[in-house]
Amino acid sequence: MMNTVPISWYLVLSAVLFACGVTGFIIKRNIITIFMSIELMLNAVNLSFVAFAYQWKQLNGEVFVFFVMVVAAAEAAVGLAIIISVFRTRETLSVDKVDLLKL
Repeated sequence: MMNTVPISWYLVLSAVLFACGVTGFIIKRNIITIFMSIELMLNAVNLSFVAFAYQWKQLNGEVFVFFVMVVAAAEAAVGLAIIISVFRTRETLSVDKVDLLKL
């Protein structure tokens, strides 16, 4: 007899991951770390969508997660290109030193 993991465990894990992402977003001053924190928050929400989709035996949540992952991949590509461009012009990745749009 195989027991399943309760949905509350997935939701608690999702909440912990989301809280870690929010903490990293608020506390850190490095653009790369902030970018990774945003990705962590997206993955935490994806985990809760998949958990609810499995619980309710519907495919809607998993389809939505697929689209969120596609958007996150595009965001990662464009975001990393912007971060590399900022680093080449400013020679720093600190948010405090990159807050102005002009040189």
